[in-house]
Amino acid sequence: MADGHRDTRSIRRLEDARFLTGRGRYVDDIAEPAALHGFVLRSPHAHALIRRLDVAPAASLPGVHLVATADDLAADGLGLMPCLAAVTPLIVPPRPALAAGRVRHVGDPVCFVVADSAELAREAAERIEVEYEPLPSVVNGRAALADGAPALWDEAPGNLVYHVRRGDHAAVAEAMKDAAHIVELDVTNNRVIVVPLEPRAGIARYDAATGTMDLELTGQGLHGIRRQLAEFVFKVAPERIQLHAPDVGGGFGMKNFLYPEWILLLWAARRLKRPVRWLADRAEDFVMGAQGRDIEATARIALDATGRILALDVAMVANLGAYLSANGPGASVVAASTAQGGVYDIPVIAVDVRGALTNTVPVDAYRGAGKPEANYIVERAIEAAARVLGRDPADLRRQNLIASFPHRTAMGMAIDSGGFVANLDAAVARAPGFETRRAESRARGRLRGLGVACFLETSRGAPNEGAEVRFEPDGSVTIAVGTESNGQGHETSFAQIASRHLGLPIEAFHYVQADTRAVRSGAGHGGARSMHMGGAALVKAMDAALSKARQLAAHLLQASEHELDYDQGRFTVRGSDRAIDLATLAGSAQEAANLPEGMSPGLGEHVLNITDVFTFPSGCHVAEVEIDPETGAADLLRYTAVDDYGRLINPMLTEGQVQGGLAQGIGQALVEHTVYDPQSGQLLSGSLMDYALPRATDLPFFDIELVERPTDANPLGVKGSGQAGCIGAPQTVMAAVLDALRPAGVEGLEMPATPLRIWEALRAAKPGR
Repeated sequence: MADGHRDTRSIRRLEDARFLTGRGRYVDDIAEPAALHGFVLRSPHAHALIRRLDVAPAASLPGVHLVATADDLAADGLGLMPCLAAVTPLIVPPRPALAAGRVRHVGDPVCFVVADSAELAREAAERIEVEYEPLPSVVNGRAALADGAPALWDEAPGNLVYHVRRGDHAAVAEAMKDAAHIVELDVTNNRVIVVPLEPRAGIARYDAATGTMDLELTGQGLHGIRRQLAEFVFKVAPERIQLHAPDVGGGFGMKNFLYPEWILLLWAARRLKRPVRWLADRAEDFVMGAQGRDIEATARIALDATGRILALDVAMVANLGAYLSANGPGASVVAASTAQGGVYDIPVIAVDVRGALTNTVPVDAYRGAGKPEANYIVERAIEAAARVLGRDPADLRRQNLIASFPHRTAMGMAIDSGGFVANLDAAVARAPGFETRRAESRARGRLRGLGVACFLETSRGAPNEGAEVRFEPDGSVTIAVGTESNGQGHETSFAQIASRHLGLPIEAFHYVQADTRAVRSGAGHGGARSMHMGGAALVKAMDAALSKARQLAAHLLQASEHELDYDQGRFTVRGSDRAIDLATLAGSAQEAANLPEGMSPGLGEHVLNITDVFTFPSGCHVAEVEIDPETGAADLLRYTAVDDYGRLINPMLTEGQVQGGLAQGIGQALVEHTVYDPQSGQLLSGSLMDYALPRATDLPFFDIELVERPTDANPLGVKGSGQAGCIGAPQTVMAAVLDALRPAGVEGLEMPATPLRIWEALRAAKPGR
């Protein structure tokens, strides 16, 4: 696509008018005059026994309504927070909403205070007397699995909670014997702190008349969170708990999960019979919001004498933190299975992954959730192999790319379509003249590098999705979808789908999401699944509604169904002037007397789209960096992406999703660095004073080409785009950095490539500089 902004599909987001004029509605904007305020007292230690806990000084303060401990929750019969990751066998240590007897990471919740104001709740929390007995801590996954490491849980000997093996280990071992070249390297996918613009917040209410708890929260995946709250924690029927989210200011995965605060808010509101609200400050989200990545891997790649890849062997350790988050192990298992091997035709693959508990914040799905980790491993391995073989990295990739479809990977994934070779060729062709620019940089004493890398996304997220179409009395159409936006533009893209399908103006549609009262079912956000799963469900719901409308139109127009044409919201009898529009049909459908025999009232339809089919977004990226060897500073000067997301609904919104993902992937590669002190377990990068995020000045203007290769996996032909940028960017940027540093003798470097790390690597390669 030459210029997505000129495509007629690229309309501006409908929701932006609300956001840009200050009419966005976020949790902290919602007035609740009678609400009390909650504050969580958190552990200052990474690992310690709670020897004494005295809440009386806080509880006696005027205006304090509740000071809760783990004993209070247990006495009320509250259950533990579950881990629902599809990993077997899996050890799940107990996780109450408040720490019971021992804290296991800095920020672990100890007490919950509810008072008349947020300030008073904080003041009361400071009066709580807690006597801790510090214990040894461990913050690194491999260190946690080593002999003699501090033990976090009796339930998890050696801090190991799962050991999963995927692929054909015997075949890989055999292929390694016949290989002309075996290249081995260690790679680390560094831990990141997730920093959405809006921190977590919630308002809980309790209706004593119905016994219903209600939670307004900044979250996604609301039906799943409700299920966990109802089934595992409060042990009530799901309809006794209602969740809804207003506008959500970013999430990137971390808002998809059950948190202790959601439990505490609902429990306190029920106990006090008053609304209770809570807003995290940034420091709280740094030590409680789920963090991402943190996988260390050793990869061995085997090639024959011509450079053809014979086998890939990967051993990984995933640092999961102190507790298992709802899907915490899921990302590392995805990295070990669906996405492993990327876009390459690798005959046999074997993966071994172990999950380790450490005294750190729990890890869960972060934009890409295992796909960035898997792609990073194979791309770094191929890059290293190219250097060992003296091959151009792009040529070695081209030789091994999957070139025909359908293709079944060594991990069992059936890739239906793609253009991997074409993506690479197009990306490289968009970045000519590099050697001239490298010479110019060298003349100024700078090091310039070019990186080329590919990616393969396995897009689906949770299987199955629901959607509903409702025709309102005022002529508008409500579309309720179980996927949930946290900034992607769903109000626009889903309305575009509905407008094209039903032939009605886009203004006719009202989009509903993230409300268990108004949306029957849904698996929420995650896995780049919204268009693939939710969009397909919406199409099926509209088709069902149109089928019903056609039947009614034929009855009212006294014609057979095959005589009817449908266009622009109207059914017409072919060859006549008889016609009826959809709004009139919807009104007529409410009266039983108007209906043909056997037809139920109303045109609205709810459809559950039962499917577990993946789609496979893919692309090739090219990055160019320049490094100042005196300071170690790396400037990203050029970035090209040629990506295939199937048929596009709104190319401009798609490009925006890619840009956001690229920014996060580049941030991980160059600046984002989560640091825990190995002795104390303290989070040293515990604020935005210490944890760097990419800024506009860190990024070039992106050169993005979107190539449409529709898939047959869903009726829209779409492939997910929300995660792809941060899947492709880290290895591309790191390839460019290493290409710049190699002439100076630096052969290896881990993310993030900060100025200090680059400076130290240069001096280690050439002492005395």
